[in-house]
Amino acid sequence: MRPAARRRASVAIALVLLGARGDAFAQGNARNGLYISKAAGCVGCHTDTRPGSSPFAGGRAIDTPFGTFYGSNLTPHRENGLGKWSEEDFRRAIRLGERPDGTHYFPAFPYASFTGMTDGDVRDLWAYLKTLPTASTPNRPHELRFPFSWRFLVTFWKWLYYKPGALAPTAKASAMENRGMYLIRTLGHCGECHTPRNTLGGPKSDRFLAGGKLPEGRTPNLTPTRLKKWSDADLVKFFKSGTTPAGDLVADNMGEVVQNSTSQLSSEDVAAMIAYLRSLPAQPEETK
Repeated sequence: MRPAARRRASVAIALVLLGARGDAFAQGNARNGLYISKAAGCVGCHTDTRPGSSPFAGGRAIDTPFGTFYGSNLTPHRENGLGKWSEEDFRRAIRLGERPDGTHYFPAFPYASFTGMTDGDVRDLWAYLKTLPTASTPNRPHELRFPFSWRFLVTFWKWLYYKPGALAPTAKASAMENRGMYLIRTLGHCGECHTPRNTLGGPKSDRFLAGGKLPEGRTPNLTPTRLKKWSDADLVKFFKSGTTPAGDLVADNMGEVVQNSTSQLSSEDVAAMIAYLRSLPAQPEETK
């Protein structure tokens, strides 16, 4: 074979191999990753509320019935952040709720919802996090009540309440409703706060979005039981500005969700979330 022909053959073989392994060589889209981070509300749990705190540097206190969790540093700092992580480490955290050393994350990190993310969105979010300014803020240990501080107990929690894997679209739903399902169930992880839980912290799956209970009070029922009183325009206004039909402004945790997340979403995605919420079965209000 002549040299020119050999070069052409080598290029052809390389292109075939790259095509076969395209997923392995794919580069994340940091711009989409920024959007994913907003849809997922990452900044809310991973930024301290004290003035001057660096975004995504961790330290945010999250009060729960089991104790206080502290958001971790997501910046590329090599010692205190994700600087030593590989993309596969990040994927395992999102998909399986596991740290790089193989131990479990506590489910206060909502991997039970995030596990439904597409591979592309996980990759893009990782690409975005790598662009963040490095912050040296050390991670603060959680302050949990006995025996919930025993990390190995998460194994049993996962057996009972956790099913890893990407969220599958519903065949009978429209494309808009499926997009809304992805935003509500996975990225927005709305069920983490708006679904009632049992004494072990497991979500009552048959009562999805029927209203939850947080240390600061109850979260609303998001099924048509309550939302039938709101028009689509009411819901758009709420998601974009936090204003209720009565003219009140939402505050506290949901106020942050509106500020950091829903107000940053496209009009199409807000419409998709509304379509999905309208499609849910009506659930009676929680009384306990």
